[in-house]
Amino acid sequence: MLKTAKSMSGLPWIAAMAFFMQALDATILNTALPDIAKSLHHSPLAMQSAIVSYTLTVALLIPVSGWFADRFGTRRIFIIAVSLFSFGSLLCALSPSLTFLVTSRVIQGIGGAMMMPVARLALIRAYPRSELLPILNFVTIPGLVGPILGPLLGGILVTYATWHWIFIINIPIGVLGILYALKSMPDFKMPKRKFDVLGFILFGFGLVMLSVSLDLFSDASLPNYVPTSLVLGGFFCLFLYIFHARRIKHAIIPLNLFKTRTFSIGISGNIATRLGTGSIPFLMPLMLQVGFGYEAVIAGMMMAPMAIGSIIAKSSVTGILTKFGYRNTLFTVTVIIGFMIAQFSLQSPSMSIYLLVLPLFVLGMVMSTQFTAMNTICLADLTDNNASAGNSMLAVTQQLSISFGIAVSAAILSFYEGKPGGNTVDNFHYTFITIGVITLLSAFVFLLLKKNDGQNLIKSKAKQAADKS
Repeated sequence: MLKTAKSMSGLPWIAAMAFFMQALDATILNTALPDIAKSLHHSPLAMQSAIVSYTLTVALLIPVSGWFADRFGTRRIFIIAVSLFSFGSLLCALSPSLTFLVTSRVIQGIGGAMMMPVARLALIRAYPRSELLPILNFVTIPGLVGPILGPLLGGILVTYATWHWIFIINIPIGVLGILYALKSMPDFKMPKRKFDVLGFILFGFGLVMLSVSLDLFSDASLPNYVPTSLVLGGFFCLFLYIFHARRIKHAIIPLNLFKTRTFSIGISGNIATRLGTGSIPFLMPLMLQVGFGYEAVIAGMMMAPMAIGSIIAKSSVTGILTKFGYRNTLFTVTVIIGFMIAQFSLQSPSMSIYLLVLPLFVLGMVMSTQFTAMNTICLADLTDNNASAGNSMLAVTQQLSISFGIAVSAAILSFYEGKPGGNTVDNFHYTFITIGVITLLSAFVFLLLKKNDGQNLIKSKAKQAADKS
């Protein structure tokens, strides 16, 4: 099976396509929110539920994707996932109300929850650990470009067509993905194991309550005890899950995963740092439109420098990790990201918008380096027995942190809006400063890594380069 999968050169492209579709759709709404809000008779600042509903559904159902892929095969589940995603996109385009749109985004999220995790699981099963760094490096590129090109593409479609087209474009891409998967997707299966129903309920409800509570903190019409109760309820469900997972053999997220130190640190770093990076595709287009008065297409185009920086940085990630190691690299780039986010508070409507190009380009480069390093250090020391669960947990973390990033930034923005005497632009500035400080503090998580962590990945890559030469 391993040899057959390795001979299928299309597998990394399938994973890259899935990553791109999922990442693009998680953010393409950002520049379209004002137009969608107007069409559906809502405030643009109250539209984050259309984004959070998707990312939250993905985070909730990702653990199920690993079990289904192991039980029924990676090819079959991947095709079902892309089909659901495309059908959900069609429903989104037909949405007459915000409630219908949110429901359609949930259907999209069900497909999105299985698309990328199943494709990445096939990669982990098909390639030895020594080849994962270059493969995941390649697959990560569209995942980085998606959230950045999403606002750009959304802005173009909203300006020159209608917002409905930001969903319609998913359908032909989905059809191509299904045809390509039928030809090139390997069908890996694992021995049957029981599905942890109670664990899924506890873990899922815990995540949902935590994420929804963050979203509700930004709703001034609700009393404070409502989101506070949800936070406490979420932590209580997760505590019950930990107690449950210790007592059964096949927990949906095995706790022994976290005995792998690099995995635990990588997951913690993903959660902490993506609170900052996950907010940028949401906050920046919103500030440029609502605060500065730019058109959607202009706001979307300003995300292009990040995409270019992300792509350019990919070629140098392995060299940087070889020279400085995972520990120093992750700490340094996260500090830089924190400062870069905070300095967006210096931008004002009177300044030329082109002054945003260079900082967004630099931010794209350091984010690209950070994401690749975080993802590979998470997977570096996993075994074949826990690869599925570890991959699911990483995917859950990535999606949940995007949801948290949007919810936290919206809550912070709402907090500053509630203070008397401030204006919209100042509120955005204070939000960027606050998010920047949070990101700076998150950098210290990576100091828990040892200097030689990840050396097996780096040495493998260096050996491959030496053999080729």
